[in-house]
Parts: sequence; C-alpha cells; structure tokens
Amino acid sequence: MAVLADVATGPDVTFSPILAAVPVVAGAGTRRATIPLAAGTVASVIVAGLALYDSEVPLVVHVTAAATVIAITFFSCANVIVVATQERELARVRTVAEAAQRALLRLVPRRVGPLVVAVRYVAAEAEARIGGDLYEVMRTPYGVRLLLGDVCGKGLGAVETAADVLGVFREAARAEPDLAEVARRLDSALARRPASEEFVTAVLVGVPDAPGPAVVVNCGHPPPLLCHAGEVSEVEPPVDAPPLALLDLVGGTYHARSLIFERGDLLLLYTDGVAEARDTADQFYPLAQRLAAMPHGEPDSLLDDLLVDVRAYVGCGLTDDAALLAVRRER
Repeated sequence: MAVLADVATGPDVTFSPILAAVPVVAGAGTRRATIPLAAGTVASVIVAGLALYDSEVPLVVHVTAAATVIAITFFSCANVIVVATQERELARVRTVAEAAQRALLRLVPRRVGPLVVAVRYVAAEAEARIGGDLYEVMRTPYGVRLLLGDVCGKGLGAVETAADVLGVFREAARAEPDLAEVARRLDSALARRPASEEFVTAVLVGVPDAPGPAVVVNCGHPPPLLCHAGEVSEVEPPVDAPPLALLDLVGGTYHARSLIFERGDLLLLYTDGVAEARDTADQFYPLAQRLAAMPHGEPDSLLDDLLVDVRAYVGCGLTDDAALLAVRRER
C-alpha cells in the first residue's frame, strides 16, 4: 500500500518511512529471527527503489527512512530472539517443576483400601506446576491415612517445606498407631528446621480397613466437609490446634476426633485456595453450600464439577494454589 501511494502521489512525495513497520509486523507472529530479517531486507530494497523514483524529495528523507528500516529490522530480530529464549527457558522451568511435582506429590491410586480417591491440584499461576499445597494417601498397618496441607509461604522455601512434611508423614504414618502422634512428629520436625519461618496448616485422616469410625486430626486447617445422606457438615476439631511448627509456641498438643464415616459417605479435604476464592464482589466461595447442591457419587466427577464451579464463581482465575482431596467409603 505504501508503494502504491508513493507512486500515485508523484516524485515530490514519499511514503517510504512507513516501510519501517514491515519487519515489526513480520516478527510479531514468529519465533525465527530470519523472518523479520528477510522482511527488513525487502523493505530496504524498496526504500532504495523509491528514493530513485522520488527524485524531488530531499536525500536526507530517503537516508533517514533507510536507517529507520535497518534499525527496526535489527530491533525486531533481537526481540524475536529474546522472546524465543524466554519461552525455551520457561519450558525448561515447567519441565523441572513437573518433575518436582511427580517426586513430591505422587500419583494417587483411584482405590486405596476401602476408599475411592480423587485428587486435584491447581496452581494459581500458569507457569507454576507446584507450590506449597501438599497431599498424600497411604496404606499403613493402621488403615488408610490421608494428609492434606498448605505451607504458609511461596517459592522454593515452600516447596522445601512441603517436601519435609511429606517425608516425615510417609515414615511416621506407618510407624505410629496414634494419628495425633503423627501430627506431633510433623510439628517437631518442622520446628527443628534452622532459620525457617514457614508453618503448615494440615489435616490428617485415618480410615480403618474394617468398618468403623474414622479419625481426624486438624492442625489449624480449614475443616473437612462430610457428605452424609445428602447433607454436608463441617468436621470441626475437638479443640483449636495451631499449624505445624507452632505447637511449642502456644503449648498444648494435637487431639484426634472420632468421625462416623460410613459406606457411601464422602469426605472432602481442601486448601484455602478454594475456601477463600472470591468473586468480583469480594465474597468468599460458599463451598459447603455449593457442595451440598452437587451429586456426591464419583469423587473424580465431583472434583471436576467443583473446580468448574469455583472458576465460574471467581471469574478471573484463582489467586492462590488449590488442592482438593475427596474420598468415598465403599465398605
């Protein structure tokens, strides 16, 4: 269009400076620096041709147009190279993060003992695959034991703390018959970490293989939700207890609560990335109310429906990482 306009207006007017946009447009949709380089070369040749045609235009205008095209061509090439490098680096970071997630947050079987299990982990930031939320489901000599927690912190420190919690839990859950003692060992291990300011809210659940009540230990975490006979209720702890790593600061101990958890019941554990999700009016997501309106059949389907509902409620994406662990008792 610039060439046609230039030719149409005669030799006393030039539109050659507009050709500086050619390498910019060419580089906008590519990750190969040769594309804007080739476009800039063609534009420079056209500028030279128009300089011969527009004989009445001052030479300084043609020189300026040519210099502008060349400068923007090199800028566009450099920009493409930088963007392509950043994308490759981001891909490597994602690969490392995914490997860390597989190492820390192992795949959970769909069936574990008397339970049907489903887990979802959603990172608030697209480039992050793992953060401070953590979960585990294990067969032990004392039945199936569950852990879901949330590290108060971000970045590498939160991931390291999550790794410590999971490592201690995987050993203590098999060794300690008392679930409250498992929580105490988790607290003690975190409290001994040097120069660490992270603490962890967590909830531990033990479900026996034989029919009988479950056991819940809450360490400053949002209470689990029990779906029984179509009704949803919060599983409140017997006494308020601090998060892991803070027990020595406030004194006391962790206490286990017995929970009637029958065949067909569903238990939902979650982090505050779900419970504290807000809509545009700054209102918290009404998790218990929304959960009560959903079918409580397959845990997988329930968590999928729940995440769709949370995202629709928030509208602009989650602002915090979210972990969900749902288990249904089959016997």
